Amino acid sequence: MTTMTQASVREFKMPDVGEGLTEAEILKWYVQPGDTVTDGQVVCEVETAKAAVELPIPYDGVVRELHFPEGTTVDVGTAIIAVDVAGGAGGATPVAEAPAQAQVPAEKQPEEAKPQGRQPVLVGYGVAASSTKRRPRKGADVPPQEPSTAAQALQSELNGHGPAAAVKPPRPLAKPPVRKLAKDLGVDLATVTPTGPDGIITREDVHAAVAPPAPAPEPGPQPAPVAAPAATSAPVATYDAARETRIPVKGVRKATAAAMVGSAFTAPHVTEFVTVDVTRTMKLVEELKQDREFAGLRVNPLLLISKALLVAIKRNPEVNASWDEAAQEIVRKHYVNLGIAAATPRGLIVPNIKDAHTKTLPQLAGALGELVSTAKEGKTSPAAMQGGTVTITNVGVFGVDTGTPILNPGESAILAVGAIKLQPWVHKGKVKPRQVTTLALSFDHRLVDGELGSKVLADVAAILEQPKRLISWA
Repeated sequence: MTTMTQASVREFKMPDVGEGLTEAEILKWYVQPGDTVTDGQVVCEVETAKAAVELPIPYDGVVRELHFPEGTTVDVGTAIIAVDVAGGAGGATPVAEAPAQAQVPAEKQPEEAKPQGRQPVLVGYGVAASSTKRRPRKGADVPPQEPSTAAQALQSELNGHGPAAAVKPPRPLAKPPVRKLAKDLGVDLATVTPTGPDGIITREDVHAAVAPPAPAPEPGPQPAPVAAPAATSAPVATYDAARETRIPVKGVRKATAAAMVGSAFTAPHVTEFVTVDVTRTMKLVEELKQDREFAGLRVNPLLLISKALLVAIKRNPEVNASWDEAAQEIVRKHYVNLGIAAATPRGLIVPNIKDAHTKTLPQLAGALGELVSTAKEGKTSPAAMQGGTVTITNVGVFGVDTGTPILNPGESAILAVGAIKLQPWVHKGKVKPRQVTTLALSFDHRLVDGELGSKVLADVAAILEQPKRLISWA
């Protein structure tokens, strides 16, 4: 008999907050069992492979259970919190929120199912259709079922028939990479014996399913098995916690590692260097700080370096492109989404300024300031890190002279800016102390040949040496 309390329970599932990501780590819970929540209230913060985002609950009620502790990585579509919804209809079954991928426009929902005044607040998260699903009893080891299977089993139980034998077996549990591996190897997951937690099929299980069977013993008497000497046993890896620290690779750092490996071994990198006297640029930075047009804005060398790169791209538009491997085409971009590499506590991220080429110098200063402050607060959205065309990485803030940067995946070039230091420099025929820095430009040699890359880097250097070119070349 389903009670009123059971009927009012709603399960909120991990939505796809990153446009196609398959999992997210729960960083922090803002509520605990017994707390009252309202529609739109943020209940937890999660980190995907792209950014940290806050999740709002889509209904009113009282928190009944948190299914996972902080620090747990959860697959998209998995229930993470149960809420007793106020005013639940008696006799109904518990309702589980459908995964965020199953979006249903509000205007096409039945009238009683339309959310009241609620708007989507996260990328990939909006009004979701609900499906009927019985929650497993506590203590019962019952594998999860697909919504359709659960509904059939529930109907069979309510009709007094018990678990129906004709119900479709539950779908084997496996993560997307494991499913792809099984497909590539021609393995039916239904025939694989799972060894992972909660009956999840692992990569090792799939490989074991295609491993050749052990050879049958030869007929005839077999010698008695002899125990192997202890000295021949395989060495066991040891871990000294006092001397080593193991840090799980996940979230932003895991995504960055995968992206950099993919970029380094996909795009043929070429890096060129130039050392330039930026004394006049540094003087201009100090003058702009006193200009009332820049009052309240962040004015620093990065602002003029960004503008110099944008002007260089305008003079050499062929550099602003991407490689379409599937179509075997070069895609020329008529806009510049300028990425700025930012080091954060969660790892390196590269948000970008959309349509940076259209912005005036004060507008560019405002956009740079907002980008940096948002990144430091850990509030950069996934959308802010998508669609970049070229990137700047300022390694000089760490006192580094220069480097050979790796391209952000899908982009054509990345400019590394080294530390700006007083150095002896020949100026007007005499050796004088001047502000000097080294620039490094890495580019995809499929898109950018040596001549084009050299022109772009030389233009950036020329502008920083004589910033009045911002007027004559812009």
